Amino acid sequence: MALIHRLLLSPPLLNSASPCASEPDQLQALSDSPHTGAVTTRTATLTGFNETPEHIVALAHDSVSSINSYGYSPHPLSAYIDYVGVILAGAPEGSTKPFIISITASSPISLASMLDAIQDLRARFRDADGPHSRIGVELNTSCPNIKGSPPPSYNIPSLAPLLDVLAQYFWRDPTLTIGLKLPPYVYSTQFDDLVQCLAAYAQPDPRRAASSARLSPIAFLTSTNTLGQALLFSEQAAPSGGGAGAGPYALPGGLGGLAGDALHPLALGNVYTLRRLLDAHDDAAVRAIAVVGVGGVTSRAAHVRMRRAGAAAVACATLLVREGVRAFEMLALSEDEERALAEHGREREGA
Repeated sequence: MALIHRLLLSPPLLNSASPCASEPDQLQALSDSPHTGAVTTRTATLTGFNETPEHIVALAHDSVSSINSYGYSPHPLSAYIDYVGVILAGAPEGSTKPFIISITASSPISLASMLDAIQDLRARFRDADGPHSRIGVELNTSCPNIKGSPPPSYNIPSLAPLLDVLAQYFWRDPTLTIGLKLPPYVYSTQFDDLVQCLAAYAQPDPRRAASSARLSPIAFLTSTNTLGQALLFSEQAAPSGGGAGAGPYALPGGLGGLAGDALHPLALGNVYTLRRLLDAHDDAAVRAIAVVGVGGVTSRAAHVRMRRAGAAAVACATLLVREGVRAFEMLALSEDEERALAEHGREREGA
């Protein structure tokens, strides 16, 4: 179990934003699985992304790795508002399984419009009432496949105007749970700059004026998205893996984002480094930011490694592409394993 601000994930296992969470039937199946503790939608823009036949995924033939050229969902945010609303309305009474609506925006104005729509959905479901929310937000700041639009989390001055909007909406409604989906970082100052930037947004909790409690508008960091500019040749791809055999490369355009087993060591390093930096910060609000580990979670052993590296919850995409929703049953941990990881987490926090 993981409590990320007001989102209760039980178990702490979910899908990451991907094409496997595009359609209402896919989202329903993810929600219905007893092995998912939350559901993340595919990343939406305000008006929808122009998806073409060149936007595909290819699976490697010799490992549970993948490469993809996808951008964002062709469905606009309004479609996901409808999909999530229908599923939540039909959820079992008392269910607290949350949906994390993944969004992206290139401007503060469009981001504000998207947050307005999500807050309207939350108001319909009285999501600010009670101890837990069933609707959260993840801002995807890390897709490597958008030509002419580099991931803003690689450039703090580009990220800051978006964080300004997120912070404004959070301080208006501190029950809103917000996360950032990050790209893979490869040198130390990238991590340092991000944590320093996030720390600047922490403030005293306005609901507890008499105490010294502090809050960060950003409740979680999803780490990590795919690694861009990767290349697989067609003979490296599984026959069913998208474009294999259609040309010299696994993807029609050659280059794409690398995920799965091939990304796992880098993803572990990102989760480990973020968790250490957050834990070492002198502001309790920064230390409270959770990390959701993604990247090469293709087995129970990989799940355990990600949690040991510091992830409060773990997400997958490549295994979901390959196995469907049964991927989460394959990744599920026993009660003994969960207890051992909980103890490991307590030891890390006390270190």
